[in-house]
Amino acid sequence: MEAQRLSTPGAQILSTGTYAARARIAAEAALQHAAAVDSAARFPAEAFAELRRQRLLGIMVPSSLGGEGATVAELADICFILGQACSSTALIFAMHQIKMACIIRHSKGNATLERILKQIAGEQLLMASSTTEGQAGGNVRSSEAAIEHVGEEITLERKATVISYATEADGLVTTARRAADAAASDQVLLVLLKKDYTLERVQSWDTLGMRGTHSEGFALRVRAPAQQVMPEPYEKIHPQTMVPHAHILWGSVWAGIAAAATIKAQAFIRNALRGSGGQMPPGAAHFTKAASSLRTLRSVLNSAMRSYQVAMSDEKAVGALEFQSMITLTKVQASELAVETVLAALRACGLSGFRNDSEFSIGRHLRDVLSAPLMINNDRILANLAMTSVMTSLPTTVSG
Repeated sequence: MEAQRLSTPGAQILSTGTYAARARIAAEAALQHAAAVDSAARFPAEAFAELRRQRLLGIMVPSSLGGEGATVAELADICFILGQACSSTALIFAMHQIKMACIIRHSKGNATLERILKQIAGEQLLMASSTTEGQAGGNVRSSEAAIEHVGEEITLERKATVISYATEADGLVTTARRAADAAASDQVLLVLLKKDYTLERVQSWDTLGMRGTHSEGFALRVRAPAQQVMPEPYEKIHPQTMVPHAHILWGSVWAGIAAAATIKAQAFIRNALRGSGGQMPPGAAHFTKAASSLRTLRSVLNSAMRSYQVAMSDEKAVGALEFQSMITLTKVQASELAVETVLAALRACGLSGFRNDSEFSIGRHLRDVLSAPLMINNDRILANLAMTSVMTSLPTTVSG
């Protein structure tokens, strides 16, 4: 039962500004259909119709190419706002913008890619992402399928274990091995429009949460102009742009889910106070925990965002071990804190939060946020960073 609106007490944590105002309009549309999107595991078409009307899909494209040049901080605020309304809408928006960042920052004056960026901004195209494949699973720095050059074109056949919202997207961005004799980690990024590929569904999507992302598996077959291969190698794109944007924007989506749950918990406690003559309900302490962990989550994301904004134009700084460890662990921290926050909000609401037919229901928020530690599994991240952590110096002061 969706009784809460985005203006519910506690919504003051949202940002202000023209992007935020447009995002709230889209979020209201997303909220109206969030329960239906979840129950049917369908693409949030109504939300994306409004996101297109608000012209939010192309806002990161530079103004010289028809966009608005939005920053990662502005995108994070939009993800946060959308995350409070419909988790799937927010995550799809984030995935689209992560790919946009990669194209924009690494196209290096490629005329074909700039024409595609103009088209995305002008027509408000939605771009999907294909980075998981075959046995590699969540290891996005390994590709099995390789591109082949046929005259002025390239071909690719790829077993994509997951492509979110693939059938609803207007194009997609995919990793691939540079050539048949290249190592699995020698990857390129391809920018494709719908006319450049075909999809054959090989796996369905029936999950606990994030059901509206429609993340099915496909056999992907590509034939496209060779100029649509990104000029910079993926080994450069991945640490400089893909990882920082992914972890900041995903984290902002999860923070939005956590904020929505906390807002419901706050409303429940206030309602209980009115009904009991001012006596605090048993779950009040859990609301305090939820509010505290939400503040910590936002601080983690803000700190990571500030660090990235300082380092992003300096290849040496953004590629440094310390920065890469920090931005990667941001994903772990953000996902765990988001789950912690929603669980605390559920306990604050008690049975009312547990019920699906209650205005204080936390069920959908909990199911959706439980995906956070599993997207690029936290255990994989921590295992990969174990050696780095052992070899890195520990801080010797609080303020340094």
